[in-house]
Order: sequence, then C-alpha cells, then structure tokens
Amino acid sequence: MRLIPPGLIVAVLLILVVSQLCYAFLPYRRRSYVPILVVTAIGFGLGQGWDFLGLPSLRMGEANVLPAAAFALLLQPLARFVPLPNREPKEPAEGDSNSRI
Repeated sequence: MRLIPPGLIVAVLLILVVSQLCYAFLPYRRRSYVPILVVTAIGFGLGQGWDFLGLPSLRMGEANVLPAAAFALLLQPLARFVPLPNREPKEPAEGDSNSRI
C-alpha cells in the first residue's frame, strides 16, 4: 500500500464524484457516462499540471482540487466529441469461409 501515493487515491475518488455530479446535474441531451468520465479525468489531469507549474490552487492532501474541478467543468461540453466503441456485434461477411459450419 506504500507504493500508491495518497494523492492518487484522493484524485481518483474526486474524479468519480465530480463525474457523477456532472452526469446527474448538467443539462446535456443523450449523454453516456464514459465520455463524461474521460473528460473529467482530463480536467483533473490539467488541474494537476496547474499545480505542477506552481500556480495558486486549493489542495486536498496531495490532490489539487479547485483548478482541477474548474477544468473538469469547463471541458464537459467537449464530452460529446469523445468517440464511443461500436456496441453492435460484428457479423461475418457472407463470403467468409470461417462462417460455414
């Protein structure tokens, strides 16, 4: 357990909480949770970069909170551009030799 820094655990928990809050309360149509989670994680990464540069921030332990949450909220409109995997099963082509029994 000493190999995992406490700031990483706090950051992952904050990413999950903020992404759930964005999914529940932001008024966007036809949303999936995965793009919101990805964009929130990118926002928290930018917030940690903000802290790495030494700019002023509000910290919770080792995790940077205020700029990370601000970046996560500002990036939420971009969640619709995150590509999702195709959920339809792939059907074999008609001339495919592997499709015969």
